[in-house]
Amino acid sequence: MKILFYDCFSGISGDMNLGAMLDLGVDKSFVINELKKLDLRGWKLIAEKAQRHGISGTKVTVKQTRSERTLRHLADIEKIIEKSTLDNQTKKLSKKIFRKVADAEALVHGIPAEKVHFHEVGAVDSIIDIVGAAICFKALKVDAVYVSVVELGSGFVKCEHGKLPVPAPATAEIMKGILVRKGGVDFEATTPTGAAILATLGTNFGMSTLFKIEKTAYGVGQKDHPDVPNLLRVFLGEAEENQGGHDALLIECNIDDMNPEFFENISDRLFNAGASDVFISNIIMKKGRPGNVLNVICETGHAEIMKEIIFTESTSVGIRTFPFKKDTLVRKFGTFKTIYGKVTVKSSFYKGKEVSYKPEYEECRKIASEKGIPVKEVYNNIMVSIVNIKKQK
Repeated sequence: MKILFYDCFSGISGDMNLGAMLDLGVDKSFVINELKKLDLRGWKLIAEKAQRHGISGTKVTVKQTRSERTLRHLADIEKIIEKSTLDNQTKKLSKKIFRKVADAEALVHGIPAEKVHFHEVGAVDSIIDIVGAAICFKALKVDAVYVSVVELGSGFVKCEHGKLPVPAPATAEIMKGILVRKGGVDFEATTPTGAAILATLGTNFGMSTLFKIEKTAYGVGQKDHPDVPNLLRVFLGEAEENQGGHDALLIECNIDDMNPEFFENISDRLFNAGASDVFISNIIMKKGRPGNVLNVICETGHAEIMKEIIFTESTSVGIRTFPFKKDTLVRKFGTFKTIYGKVTVKSSFYKGKEVSYKPEYEECRKIASEKGIPVKEVYNNIMVSIVNIKKQK
């Protein structure tokens, strides 16, 4: 199983993450060409070798080539991403990271996420950092992302609203349920963008795992601290696919007094916050009343944010949490040429052997809409194409 391990001993920011990904071997020209698909003007990506405490890595700076005073809402950023010619997987991941920041900012300011003005995150450099993170993640084709304990820093940081304590309020919200430490450095070590990247990509947090290191890389931070090297270290490695599973949580609650229309919004928020699965079961409660059980499966690091969403968005007054072992197949994405053009296909592997595969549903639905034919016809035709291609190999 191919894994990416984030060693955040000096925190993480969007540019440090992008630097680490390039240092790991993701081609700079490829990333820039993909970013150009956003049709976003006024930026230049500068990547250069730099050192911190004698350790060499890659320092990335997104330079704005023209003055910009645009204040964007979440919908504006999602529109930029959706209108781009990026692949669907990268679009979806980019929007998920942005949503993570928007939800945190909304909670801090007490307003809906759609009304958040993205002063810092809406700027060109943050858009490049976040979409760049999604591009690099897809390019690495890893099966899991492990995250160490994350250093937050200390002191104060200047922002649109004045000086705020470190961690910034949005960062603190995003990092709920994830193991952190504070005070290792006297500046903002983890930014909201860096926190959102970890919270979105991470599958295992603050836990040790056995793996073989294949490559080590460093993303260099903008500041140079005298005591601690301002670096984001990442490992690319190989872990055993079947280590007896890993720890996960089942969070559930009974609901019998809520408008059922609210379930869609709750489910969307839970998925955007990192839930692996959300499902609802019908039950009969006391006195013969019909009700529902809201079930959420998530990684251990996401427990607190899941509970917060359930308590604030639903009418539930009590939650049950069950730890359990979770075994999952290794999943990989590939592109196949079909009668409809190139289509993304997800394959699942057990002990290195492919056991199933299927085309991405959203791409099938889009093709069906464009062709004016049933989605099941598109799906079946694509499956036939894939079978024929595999037989030829």
